Amino acid sequence: MPRLSLSWLGLGSVAASPWLLLLLVGASWLLARVLTRIYACYENSRRLQCFPQPPQRSWLLGHLGLIQSSEEGVLYVQDLVRTFGDVCLWRVGPLHAVIRIFHPTCIKPVLFAPAVVAPKDKIFYSFLKPWLGDGLLLSSGDKWSRHRRMLTPAFHFNILKPYVKIFNDSTNVMHAKWQRLISEGNTRLDMFEHISLMTLDSLQKCIFSFESNCQEKPSDYIAAILELSALVAKRHQNLLLHMDFLYYLTADGRRFRKACHLVHNFTDAVIQERRRTLPDHGIDDFLLAKTKSKTLDFIDVLLLTKDEDGKTLSDEDIRAEADTFMFGGHDTTASGLSWVLYNLAKHPEHQEHCRQEVQELLRDRDPTEIEWDDLAQLPFLTMCIKESLRLHPPVMAISRCCTQDIKLPDGRVIPKGVICRISIFGTHHNPAVWPEPEELHRTDVRHERDEGGAGADAAALSGAARPRGAAQEA
Repeated sequence: MPRLSLSWLGLGSVAASPWLLLLLVGASWLLARVLTRIYACYENSRRLQCFPQPPQRSWLLGHLGLIQSSEEGVLYVQDLVRTFGDVCLWRVGPLHAVIRIFHPTCIKPVLFAPAVVAPKDKIFYSFLKPWLGDGLLLSSGDKWSRHRRMLTPAFHFNILKPYVKIFNDSTNVMHAKWQRLISEGNTRLDMFEHISLMTLDSLQKCIFSFESNCQEKPSDYIAAILELSALVAKRHQNLLLHMDFLYYLTADGRRFRKACHLVHNFTDAVIQERRRTLPDHGIDDFLLAKTKSKTLDFIDVLLLTKDEDGKTLSDEDIRAEADTFMFGGHDTTASGLSWVLYNLAKHPEHQEHCRQEVQELLRDRDPTEIEWDDLAQLPFLTMCIKESLRLHPPVMAISRCCTQDIKLPDGRVIPKGVICRISIFGTHHNPAVWPEPEELHRTDVRHERDEGGAGADAAALSGAARPRGAAQEA
């Protein structure tokens, strides 16, 4: 048997068995990977020295944990924006680097880069994969492009218009519940909780044509969606639980699996039931009848849509898109609406102006509910909503992972392999972009109201209407 000299390890000559050779090859491969990774981190660290960074917690943790999902975390982001202005370096542990971006000039090269150069960062999105599958939020490349084209008809005005009646009905249920609580002596309520149930109620009707009455009685499906959203956010804050095999050993991981199973069963049951009711022919007549009866929902569109080759979506794809829109639609909308009401309550003069605008629009009308065509006739309310979204964006940030170097306008380069954290909140509160970003232009509002009426009033109110340097950034 051939012998292998290991004298350089102080082991002398040993029999060169296949298992030993395999072990040596494996150890060499692992060592090469580790050394390559260490060198890449060292090289990136050297190239990232041109980016300023705030003080780290330690060399081991880096900046991990400095930004929490709390008011203190939001204030810390504001401090970062005021201190660094456009970008800063953020360390996640000793090896991972993140570039936080707060200014449109630095955001543009990242978002305008091809999808293969700056794809979605998969760390956070991977937590959603077992729940949302390969829907528009998580898919990429050709699959994303194909699904995006196929879903475009779902957002045609003729499909969206009837949904306004659904929104009115769901809102009326919420208002009736508030009136009942007031009559019972309650003077406080959790606004976000009530509005979340209202948006979930609306989405179930628009996506599934399903009447859950979730605003009035418990719903296992709605409870599962709320639990999944909370569990994903919680997992993101714990670095150890980013590893799937550890997470699913925990109580939260088991709850996540159970809730996913419940949500998927509900969506699958709706899809199968709807497939049985679809006609084998006469699709155009079927669509016309559904549209006239105002019952065409998201599942109908997904079941009937075809790509340019005549291929339809699979049941798995339909479930992924339906679950994605339930997740993406309820929480962000509820957050946006809650902050709008909060900001109007802080500024009663603007709240009264909005009320007068709506009452003037609905004067001598029957019915008195808002309709689709009315939405374009509320300029001041629209500006209030936009300004609230600037102050409190429902999505605080998005992430991209650089697969190639990306050059910024000032000449600095974001190296390949680095994650870019595009701070929507930070950009909206950047004093280099918005003058006095924390405040409404209330003095200008009163002045322009005297000079130019509601249209000028609305333009003056919304800081989002006229960002500093907007023309140059566009």
